[in-house]
Amino acid sequence: MLVSVAIGSPVAAQTVVVSPEPEAVSLTVYRGQKYGNAPIDPNWPTGYALVTETRTVSIPAGESIIRFEGVAEGMFPESAIVTGLPRGVKEKNRDARLLSPLGLVDAYLKREVSITRTSKATGAVRTYDAIITSAPGGAVILQTQEGYEALRCTGLPERMGFGAVPANLSAKPTLSVITQADKPTTAKLTLTYMAAGFDWQANYVAQVQERGVDGKGKVDLFAWLTLANGGNQSFLNANTMAIAGEPNRVARGAQARPTGGALSLKCWPMQRTHQVPYHLGYIPPAPPPPPAPAAMYEESEMDSIIVTAQKRGRAELAMAAPVAVVVAEQENLGDLKLYRIPEPVTVNAKGQKQVAMLVKPGAAFEHYYAANVDNFSAESQPMTLMLRGENRSEKGLGLPMPQGQVMIFENSDYGPLLAGQASLTDRAIGEEVEMAVGSSSDVRMKVTRISEKENKQRWRVEITNARNSPVNVEVEIPYQLRGKPKHIPKIDGVPTWKATVAANGEAVLYYELKLERD
Repeated sequence: MLVSVAIGSPVAAQTVVVSPEPEAVSLTVYRGQKYGNAPIDPNWPTGYALVTETRTVSIPAGESIIRFEGVAEGMFPESAIVTGLPRGVKEKNRDARLLSPLGLVDAYLKREVSITRTSKATGAVRTYDAIITSAPGGAVILQTQEGYEALRCTGLPERMGFGAVPANLSAKPTLSVITQADKPTTAKLTLTYMAAGFDWQANYVAQVQERGVDGKGKVDLFAWLTLANGGNQSFLNANTMAIAGEPNRVARGAQARPTGGALSLKCWPMQRTHQVPYHLGYIPPAPPPPPAPAAMYEESEMDSIIVTAQKRGRAELAMAAPVAVVVAEQENLGDLKLYRIPEPVTVNAKGQKQVAMLVKPGAAFEHYYAANVDNFSAESQPMTLMLRGENRSEKGLGLPMPQGQVMIFENSDYGPLLAGQASLTDRAIGEEVEMAVGSSSDVRMKVTRISEKENKQRWRVEITNARNSPVNVEVEIPYQLRGKPKHIPKIDGVPTWKATVAANGEAVLYYELKLERD
C-alpha cells in the first residue's frame, strides 16, 4: 500500500510517497566480534547484516519524497543504495525519531498539550491546557495556570493528550529520499543497506555413541545455525544467509539507535520525613507462595508408571539424532564461507531463528585425557577428558566447521545426560577437531620435584586410572628437557608424553629440566 501526500513549500510542491513495507527481502548476517565463544547478546547483538529490500513505488511527476518505512533499526544510513529511480537520488535522510510516549513528549517540548484529571473524591473529570517545559531523563515538567508541576505527581489519575501526531515522527524506522521524475511512473526499487543489531553463531550437539577400550569411538554431530535480530523490525519470508570468517571492517563511530520508548516518570515524596518509613539494613523479600498440591494418583496408576520405567532399557533411552527438515547449504565466497538457508524464513524482531547447518552421524572421534604439568602439583588432581577427531570425509566429517559452543551428551541407564560443554574454534577441512568434555575424577595426575642441582631439576609425573578400562593420556611439558628423550616427542612444538594407563593401574614418568643460571 502506498500513501501520497502533497506538501507545499515556497520553492516547489513536494509529494510524500510512503512505502510501508518491502515486498521481498534478503538478509545476509555477519558474525560479531565476541570474546571467545561468548553467547549472542540478546539486547543488542554485536554483528551486522546486509539487507536488500524490493519495493514497488508509484512516483509522481516532479520532485517527491519517498519514505521507506520499516527499515532495520540499526541501519547505517551512509551505506544505503537505492536503485530503480528514474533520475536517481537527490538527497537521503534517516528518520530516527519514532512514534512513542517519549517521542511524543520530545516533539511537543515547549508546545501546548491537554491534561485530564479525575477527582478521587467526586469522580469529576477536569481537562485543562498545559505546556511541556522540559523532559529531563524521561520525566515531564508542565507549566499550568497554577504554576509548574511534574506529570503524575499529584496523586490523581491523569492522562496527557496531544492535538495531532507530529509529521516528523515515524511509527517505524524510516529512510527517506528526495527524487525527481519527468512523468508519473511505477518503479520497482531495490534498497540495499548495512545494519547493526544482528548476529549468528553455530551451536553444536555431540552425542557420544561408542567408546572402545582403545579410546576410539563414534559421535553423532549436529549443529544449529542460530540467527539473532536485536531490532524491533521483523523480516518476513526473508532469503537468509550467514557468512563465516572475518571480513575486514574499518572502525566506525557508534550508531545511535532510533529514539523511542516509555517515559520514566519520577516524583518526589509528598510527606514529611517522619512520615516516611525508615528501614535499617536488609529488607527480606516476601515469602514465596505455597507449593501447589501434589497430583493425586490411583495406586494402580502409580504401579503402572513404575513398572514401565523399570522395563525401559539403556538402548531405548539413547538420544535420537535430530531430524533436519531444512539444512543450510554451504558455499564459498572468496576466502569466506557462506551458509544459505534453502527456503525463505522469518527472522522476528527481538528474536532468534535456528536452522540445521550440519548433520554428521557416526563421526570418528577418540577419547584421551590431557594435562599440562604447569597446572599440577604434588597433590593429585583430575585430568581433562578430551574428544579428538579429524575434519576429513573418510572420518565422517569433511566440511568447514564455524566456531561455536558444543553440548556433549553421553548415554546412561537414565537416558542421554549432559557430560560437558566445550568451545570450538573455526576448523577448516583437514584440521583436527578437539573438544574438552570436562574433568575426570577417575583419571588423576600429580607432579613432584624430586631433586635439584645447579643446572638441572628432576621431576616425577604419576597418573592413576580408577576406570575398569585402559585410558590414553597426553601430558604437555612446556620446558627444555635434558637429553631430548625420544619417548617425549614434540607435538606442535611442545614436548608431550603419550602413554596408555592400564585399567585400575598407574603410569610414572621421570624427566629432567635443563636450567640456565645467570
